[in-house]
Amino acid sequence: MIVAVVPAQNEENRIGIVLHQLLNIGIDRIIVVLNGSNDSTLRDIEQLKSNRIEIIHFQESLGIDVPRAVGAKYACKSGASYVLFVDGDLVGNIGYELKRLKENCLKQKMDLALTNCYPTAPQPCYLTRIILYFRQLLNQKTGLLNRIGFSTPSHGPHMISRRLLEAIPYKEFAVPPVEMVLALKQGFTISIGVEIPHSQLGSSIKNSKHSQMIAQTIAGDCLEAICVYRGMPRNRSYHGIDYIGYHDHRRWDLLESFLTKIDRMSR
Repeated sequence: MIVAVVPAQNEENRIGIVLHQLLNIGIDRIIVVLNGSNDSTLRDIEQLKSNRIEIIHFQESLGIDVPRAVGAKYACKSGASYVLFVDGDLVGNIGYELKRLKENCLKQKMDLALTNCYPTAPQPCYLTRIILYFRQLLNQKTGLLNRIGFSTPSHGPHMISRRLLEAIPYKEFAVPPVEMVLALKQGFTISIGVEIPHSQLGSSIKNSKHSQMIAQTIAGDCLEAICVYRGMPRNRSYHGIDYIGYHDHRRWDLLESFLTKIDRMSR
């Protein structure tokens, strides 16, 4: 069974586009993790009236990427053989590419199939340069750069096997570069599943403060992942600068409560 996990927060007028594309590419089940929304995102989902869509609704915001960990746990409990992660704000016309990602992952038996969002050299702004610098640093340190370039589970849709789903602590799916490093250390297959230029994703554009926080979050996540790869205590500092971003907003308490609840239900 192929399950898609879709984190969504305040994506009214957008979430329906994402879900329609997933429904049209042969996904067996879609788990929407509604993450503290205060707009009509829930109503937009319910209006689709699809029995393939299930909603996990959190009244409070879980913080960045934590909904992926929630979805990973629930998908595993649901019997998923593969899980496709697609953010709820990706309204670009990427249905064909999502189908190719799914097909390539299955055909080549990838454990972690990534999206290459920079198939050609970008002309980045200052914040993008920061993000790409730390992605490159991580992929160089881990020996993945020649294989996957700047790619990371943090950016663009990606797909994982059940083998990987069962091997990594669910909490680590909330820090996507760490997810990738743990997969590498345990010998799982990591490869590019599809190319989707960043401009084609159609992700929502927010304010400059948000963009700065995202850049810092991704940089810090990459630094944590390097520490995990080296077997060192986790650290988000580089040359005297702490890259925290939204990391402190991640609600590990809500995640732990959810994981415990699911475990109890499984007994």
